[in-house]
Amino acid sequence: MSDNQNLLAEQRRALILDEVRRRGGVRVNELTRKLGVSDMTVRRDLDALARQGVLEKVHGGAVPVVEASTHEPGFEAKSGLELSAKEDIARTAASLVAPGTAIALSGGTTTYALAHHLLDVPDLTVVTNSVRVADVFHAAQGAAGQRQGAATVVLTGGVRTPSDSLVGPVADQAIGALHFDVLFLGVHGISVEAGLSTPNLAEAETNRRLVQSARRVVVVADHTKWGTVGLSSFAALSQVDTLVTDAGLPAEARAEISEHLNRLVVTGERAGETDDGAGDPGPDQADESADAEGDVDSGAPTDI
Repeated sequence: MSDNQNLLAEQRRALILDEVRRRGGVRVNELTRKLGVSDMTVRRDLDALARQGVLEKVHGGAVPVVEASTHEPGFEAKSGLELSAKEDIARTAASLVAPGTAIALSGGTTTYALAHHLLDVPDLTVVTNSVRVADVFHAAQGAAGQRQGAATVVLTGGVRTPSDSLVGPVADQAIGALHFDVLFLGVHGISVEAGLSTPNLAEAETNRRLVQSARRVVVVADHTKWGTVGLSSFAALSQVDTLVTDAGLPAEARAEISEHLNRLVVTGERAGETDDGAGDPGPDQADESADAEGDVDSGAPTDI
C-alpha cells in the first residue's frame, strides 16, 4: 500500500485492527510504511482504537486485547468498529427482505445498520428487542409522518443490556408467543464448536427464543466475529440458514462454515464467488439490487 494519505480514518483504523489481530501485534514504523502516513497519524489511530478497547498500546506499537468470555462491550464501543463492513452487510441483508413479511431484528450494531436500509420496504412487521432498532423506525415515522406502507414495529420489552438489547423473562415471554418469517440476528461470536454465543446469559436465552420463533435465521456478522466465543452459546451453526458477512473472512473459515450452513453470502465479491451453500436467493428486487452492487449471487428468485 504505497500511497494511502487519502484513506479515511475509519478505513485506516480498520486496516490497523485487522493487522493487529492477524499478526498478534504490530509496530508503529511498520504501519507507517504499510499505510503511507506519518508516525503521528498512526499514533493517533492507535490512541483511538485503544480508547475503544479493541487493542492495547505497547512501547513502539500495539497488541490485541484478550477479552474474557464474559466481557460485553457497550453499543457505542461497538458502533465505531468495522463500519464499512457493517454497511455492506446491512445493504445486502436488506435486499433479502420481501415486502409484507414479518421479520425480527435482534440487538446489535449490524442489525441497527440494517434497520436503516429497511425503511423503504413496504408493509413490514418488525419484531425487535433492540431499543436502537425501534428508534430508527420511530424517528423515520416522526420525520415523514404516518405514511402508507410504513413498518409496524413490535418492541418486546425487558431489561436493557449494555448493548441496548431488551432481555429477560418479559422479552422471552413476548417473543415466545410470536412467529416471524425471518430473523436477522447479530452475534458476539461465531465458531464451529460453540456456534453462536454471547457474554450475557440473559441475552443468550432471549436470542434462543428468537431463533425458535423464526422460520428462517439469517446471521449478519462481520469477519471479526469468527472465532470469538462468549460465555453462553444459544444456537448451533446448523440452526442458521444464511450467514451474511464481509470479504475479510478468510478462505479456511469460509470452507468450515460452508460445511455447516445452507448458505454463505460474502459482500463485495462478484456473482458466483459468494454463495458457498445451497440456499435460495432473495426476491426479484433483491437480486436486481444486489447484483448491481456485486454483493450476492444471482439465481431463480424466491422469497427468503
